[in-house]
Amino acid sequence: MTSQISVHNLGKKYKRYSNRWARLSEWISFGKHQAHQATWILRNLNFELEQGESLGIIGVNGAGKSTLLKLLSKTSVPSEGTVDIRGRVAALLELGMGFHQDFTGRVNALMTCQMMGYSSEEAHELIDAIREFSELGDYLDQPVRVYSTGMQVRLAFSAATVTRPEILIVDEALSVGDAYFQHKCIARIRDYRDKGTTLLFVSHDPGAVKSLCKRAMLLDGGAIVQDGAPDSVLDYYNSVIARKNNEEEIRQVTGEGGRVSTRSGNGNARIVDVDITKPEGQSVRTVLVGEKVLLHCSVAFHTDMENPTVGILLRDRMGNDVYGTNTSHLGHTMMQVQSGDRLDFVFTLSLNIGVGNYSFCVAVHGGDSHLEENCDWWDRCLAIQVIAGEEPSFVGVAALPAKVDITAGSAKI
Repeated sequence: MTSQISVHNLGKKYKRYSNRWARLSEWISFGKHQAHQATWILRNLNFELEQGESLGIIGVNGAGKSTLLKLLSKTSVPSEGTVDIRGRVAALLELGMGFHQDFTGRVNALMTCQMMGYSSEEAHELIDAIREFSELGDYLDQPVRVYSTGMQVRLAFSAATVTRPEILIVDEALSVGDAYFQHKCIARIRDYRDKGTTLLFVSHDPGAVKSLCKRAMLLDGGAIVQDGAPDSVLDYYNSVIARKNNEEEIRQVTGEGGRVSTRSGNGNARIVDVDITKPEGQSVRTVLVGEKVLLHCSVAFHTDMENPTVGILLRDRMGNDVYGTNTSHLGHTMMQVQSGDRLDFVFTLSLNIGVGNYSFCVAVHGGDSHLEENCDWWDRCLAIQVIAGEEPSFVGVAALPAKVDITAGSAKI
């Protein structure tokens, strides 16, 4: 299959001048006198995307994500390398990008359609569909300057996706606005993806990346650090954002069943052992829906710590977070440990979740978040399989208690 997007040695730099006169001196010398310092935002990027693939691009602020999307959507020119794109592109980048604030929403939508390659007649034919999806009503004929940020997102997304594009590029603009419209946008993106649209999606929301994308790419410092399945790439990303100083380490380790998981931390405390047992004590890896289990976590402390926190996180087979808690959330906030101590933490859980495969992440850190002082973060340290019990059949990830009553008029059947 021919690549629909091909990136080869792509780089983007910006010029930094010490003052305005330095810029002028370089200009009047026709470039012979270099008075700027080059700052590379992206460099040596190489990847390909086939038709119908969905790629999630993640990374910390300043990693180069938005710059990459601008290069792919041809709103910015690369400093080196090439970008080869085959197909019509619809891009939703910065909020309100390309909108004229004094023009009405209708006029801005028409201009967006024309910039996407539609004729004036075709754009006018599409305006009703844009109005319907955006649900802006009479505001469509009001100046964009009176729009809220959420309304601008509605207009921008509706215009950019009024017809199914061959390539859809979406930046983090969808994080603005109400939850209802976000769900509506995600449903349209998923529908277009399933029909063959190639998707590039930037988001800080791991759940959205895992739900929409079959592939993820981690950018850090303007370079591609990881490229692969969203689950493993996001595991590594969690380690990157948890890293706060050079004493911390990030390393790939092999867990149960040969699974590759990610561990990170400064080593002030170390998770020694993790196990799941029944209340009677026997170790298990297959449990029934709703069954009560004990998650045992043994931690060795290598320095004195005040109020250390041990947390657990349950994820489904797609890597989506199902449930998480920690000792701080459960009321254990007055703990003092000394170097050399080893403590066993036992979490009691009733697994009211759906049938399927799940994995546990365990962490020990300072404060109520691993971002404060990450001592040891162990992704996918063990896995369990949940199988059906005696409960009525159901679908989904949550096993909610339910019953139904059926009545005819005032009489219960």
